[in-house]
Amino acid sequence: MITLTKENKISLIKKRGEKISNILLSKTNKQIVSRVGLVIDISGSMRNLYKSGIVQEILERIYPIARKFDDDGSLDMWVFASNFNRLIPVCDDNFDNYIEKEILENKPSCSWGSTEYAPVMQDVTEYYKQSKVPAYLIFITDGANSDKNKTKDILRASSHYPIFWQYVGIGKEKFTFLEKLDELSGRFVDNANFFQLNDIEKVDDDELYNRLLNEFPLWLTEAKTKDIII
Repeated sequence: MITLTKENKISLIKKRGEKISNILLSKTNKQIVSRVGLVIDISGSMRNLYKSGIVQEILERIYPIARKFDDDGSLDMWVFASNFNRLIPVCDDNFDNYIEKEILENKPSCSWGSTEYAPVMQDVTEYYKQSKVPAYLIFITDGANSDKNKTKDILRASSHYPIFWQYVGIGKEKFTFLEKLDELSGRFVDNANFFQLNDIEKVDDDELYNRLLNEFPLWLTEAKTKDIII
């Protein structure tokens, strides 16, 4: 296994950023300015993925999206189980050891519990609902939640705000509920997408970024038509 220096990682992030920019340009014909957030499961079943470095790798692959088109170049960060913690943003100064320092060492209070989506989704909605630019949220989980009705209510409510949810199921679970969220009725706009990756660390950048950014441009168009964003 080759260990990259921080300088090499930043060079890789810049290359990934250009790839992301080209993908969005092909879909929208313009550059995007957006706030970007990562919401990631820290329930008990995720423990080995944190300790093995897989979650750090996931973060380093998501961060270039924020660095490329977030309005301040940083990645807003939440972890959740039955409750949640809002953490400091990911930036150039801390991205390369973020999981070790901010999670494994600091031990957020919600770590290694059961899984509920609604508490963290409510906090995310409150955080971004007055945003002047769109907010793009990548929501990563490895399993089902116990608060399905509350989650549906929050997703419907957030459809009136400048927030798009990109749900990603990792592992081999059947994500029946997330599939239903993708098609949820009663929303002002279609504000969510879902896909599953069995081995996210084995997916190349082209596939990952194309899938992550597949429906966000469509939402941008619809949200602008309905005056959710300017």
